[in-house]
Amino acid sequence: MPEVLFAFDEDNWRDCQHLFRGEKGQEYYGGDYTIDADPVIDVRAERKAVGAASVIHLTSRTRQQFRRTWAHIRQDSKDVTILWFVRRGALLVTDQHGSKKAEAGDFIITRSMNPFVMECQTDAEQVHESLHAVVPTHALRSYIPDDVATGFCVAADRREFAVAEHILENLLAEDGELQPETIELLMSTVLKLIGQAIGDHNVCRRLRQTVLERRRREVLDYIELNLSNPNLNTAMVANGCGISQRYLSHVLKQSGLTFSALVWRQRLAQAQAWLSSPKLKSLSIAEIAYNAGFKSPAHFSRMFTRAFQITPRDYRNSHVR
Repeated sequence: MPEVLFAFDEDNWRDCQHLFRGEKGQEYYGGDYTIDADPVIDVRAERKAVGAASVIHLTSRTRQQFRRTWAHIRQDSKDVTILWFVRRGALLVTDQHGSKKAEAGDFIITRSMNPFVMECQTDAEQVHESLHAVVPTHALRSYIPDDVATGFCVAADRREFAVAEHILENLLAEDGELQPETIELLMSTVLKLIGQAIGDHNVCRRLRQTVLERRRREVLDYIELNLSNPNLNTAMVANGCGISQRYLSHVLKQSGLTFSALVWRQRLAQAQAWLSSPKLKSLSIAEIAYNAGFKSPAHFSRMFTRAFQITPRDYRNSHVR
């Protein structure tokens, strides 16, 4: 179940600036947070940590403002992105490029490394409600383009948005029954869904997938499926993907790696994941080596130690108890 991040009423609302990040200052980022001195003051945020991210449900019966300046950014350079689903009321976000207003049923983004001012406005019944995810910006690199900046706002009417919001709602209510790996997978699914939902909007400046990009994806998928084969080579991949070895070389240049470097990197990453998994502690290091496509445990040990400056055995001992 979620924890209470903050709850403000007529008795403590003047302390909101010092308390909105939680008792340990663990949430959001530095800025000027204020609440209007309305006759009814009732602001509440419930939070659930999801790995390095957080899911937060915010409700309010009064208007709130938040201001993030360059001075705040210099003092607190925490780089996170907030993905907002507005359910009631509105969010008005203003930065150097202008203002965007997200109303009920809209999706909007704010980013901590951009100065901005935001107002959480109530509706005709004096209620504001939003569900949002606070995500380390680096975790979004493969899902959402960097040029989607603070104030990006669209109607959340695509099916991907609805599914993503539903998953966030369930993650917020999660009571410990789900395994950490499942929670991580669900959060990744949320980010992928949101990335797909906003990908067609012009503001993203995303080019349509080219033939070369599709080929690259096919090649990477084929390599991943055949990673455990120690005899995997360029001829096998080219034949499996229906292209020439020369064209395969051209496709692989897009990854910035040679075929050999790409394969070894993926094999080492897979072995690293298996070594750190408590569920696979019954597998011997030799079995992991062979399953990852290495021709011998000795070769695997040399490659792993060279890449991570630690032996496979020591790595497993430090991650699996």
